[in-house]
Amino acid sequence: MTKLCPVCDGKNTRLHAAATDIEYFTTEAMFEFYRCDDCEVLFIAPMLHDRLSEIYPTNYYAFGRSDGIVQRIKRWLDRRMFASILKQQTGSQLAALDVGGGSGWLLDIVRQSDARVTKTQVVDIDPGAGDAAVAAGHDYFLGPIEDFETTDRFDLILMLNVIEHVHRPDQILGKARSLLNPGGLLLIKTPNFNALDATIFRRRSWGGYHTPRHFVLFNRESLTRFAEQQGLVVHSFAYTQGAPFWAVSVLNELRRVGLVKGSREKPIVYHPLIPVLQAVFAAFDFIRRPFSRLSQMIFVLRAR
Repeated sequence: MTKLCPVCDGKNTRLHAAATDIEYFTTEAMFEFYRCDDCEVLFIAPMLHDRLSEIYPTNYYAFGRSDGIVQRIKRWLDRRMFASILKQQTGSQLAALDVGGGSGWLLDIVRQSDARVTKTQVVDIDPGAGDAAVAAGHDYFLGPIEDFETTDRFDLILMLNVIEHVHRPDQILGKARSLLNPGGLLLIKTPNFNALDATIFRRRSWGGYHTPRHFVLFNRESLTRFAEQQGLVVHSFAYTQGAPFWAVSVLNELRRVGLVKGSREKPIVYHPLIPVLQAVFAAFDFIRRPFSRLSQMIFVLRAR
């Protein structure tokens, strides 16, 4: 049976891979990823967008809350990136919005990056994150970005590792565009399925599939075209390290041969080897970044 592409509604799709939940083991089901040859995206089937409480366990991780060496380096790099982006804004007071921002830890880094950032807003579906965000000085809206109504407009909108989790990426991009100030920028970080690790582990539950929580995956070309369809153009682009995907993929191989164990009670994302593998592959990706397509992408978009 032909699977319709959720991005372009095209029928020109073919099976790309099959994968299971190798991180949290929320289900034993096998999920299929299809590739649309019309718009060059991957999408999961079935897409459990109406069963989020089942596929996001209570112990679901949030990158950035760790104090490991990889995360400390990442936060330092994030400060540099945000400072470079915000330097392009001319106002004396700037506003920033983080879609899926949880407790607002990324907005904390944004404020550290530029003292002109005086308003910060989090939009998230996690009812447990609001108190921490407000305590840190951020406004908090509980619900999907599509339901967020405000007269405020923002100079910087963050959408880091979010767009791949939604079943209607057109709606979330369109909403973000409507919330930008003139000259404002939208920063998107998302997996790239045209990467070395994605190729090596294509048929072995690649970590970037994040099954069954990643619904739609892009490459550089497909997200560029998709953004243009939503009235956004690429201001800048870069590949960035995909150490988390490498680490999960390699640890899963060790699990397959019986060297490590993982279960719903003990997800492999919390295995003590994870930070070690992340450090190794962060260095590996750093070395090959100038000449390779890495497994995460950073787009800075602006309204056309």
